[in-house]
Amino acid sequence: MAVQKLIPPYLKPGDEVAIISPSWAVDEDKIDNAVRFLEGWGLRVRLGRNVLRRSGPFAGSDPERLGDLQAMTDDPRIKAVFCSRGGYGMIRIIDRLDLSPLKASPRWYIGFSDITVLHIWLSEVAGIASVHGEMPLNFGDEGKTPESFETLRSALFGGYGGIRWEGRALRPALASGEVTGGNLSLLYSLIGSKAEPATRGRILFIEDVGEYYYHLDRMLESLRLAGKLGRISALVVGGMIRMEDTKIPWGKTAEETIERTVSGFGFPVFFDFPAGHISDNRAFYIGRHATISPGRGSFTLAYD
Repeated sequence: MAVQKLIPPYLKPGDEVAIISPSWAVDEDKIDNAVRFLEGWGLRVRLGRNVLRRSGPFAGSDPERLGDLQAMTDDPRIKAVFCSRGGYGMIRIIDRLDLSPLKASPRWYIGFSDITVLHIWLSEVAGIASVHGEMPLNFGDEGKTPESFETLRSALFGGYGGIRWEGRALRPALASGEVTGGNLSLLYSLIGSKAEPATRGRILFIEDVGEYYYHLDRMLESLRLAGKLGRISALVVGGMIRMEDTKIPWGKTAEETIERTVSGFGFPVFFDFPAGHISDNRAFYIGRHATISPGRGSFTLAYD
């Protein structure tokens, strides 16, 4: 029987939260805006010592980025840790992060894209749920839907109502299980690691951006060969955008590529889920049990 993940306490006005930059560098104006945004939710914001540091594309050296992540993990006064942006870099430091303080003082970690590595590490190594959602880089961005921020707030403060969306499905059916997943490139990179994603009986979410079509196919085939697709409860596909082709055209869309890989399985596949590198990037929990209910052209994901 799967062990239920620990759910951190929901936020309340007056709580202290942190913004750190564990991956790529971020501009100061984005951080200033994010502080105002979170203060508008009634939160007190502490910035990581190296939040604005730069070292090539990274927000400081590996030790500097790890130092901020560890400091905010160690301090029980911090109730949530917002990762300022994605990019690349989390996988270079994650195995040196000491998660033991979370046993006595769990807190929320928020992000997506490169932060998938942290989500899966928290889930598989520490046994703690986290929030896949918008990051400070985009807080208040008018190009994002209001639902992107409304769902983030409700997921963190409690009263989360789940997600209803319209889309297409392959073999639609009622599905339930713990939700796992994130950016496909990062899930693929964790195979064979200490935090190799467990998928049996789970709802697996995937999304990606800017990949070659053939690389999408290779990553999916890698998951299949690693046994990560054989016994999942359902596959949920979010944004698959800005896919690139080679001189010899791939000839299939991202959806068609996914459908070919899973054609030999019987689980339902739900497309068009509003999450990922898209304008409608709604928040949801990684590490919590949920049920997907199919309707006529629409679907609902609700947590237990």
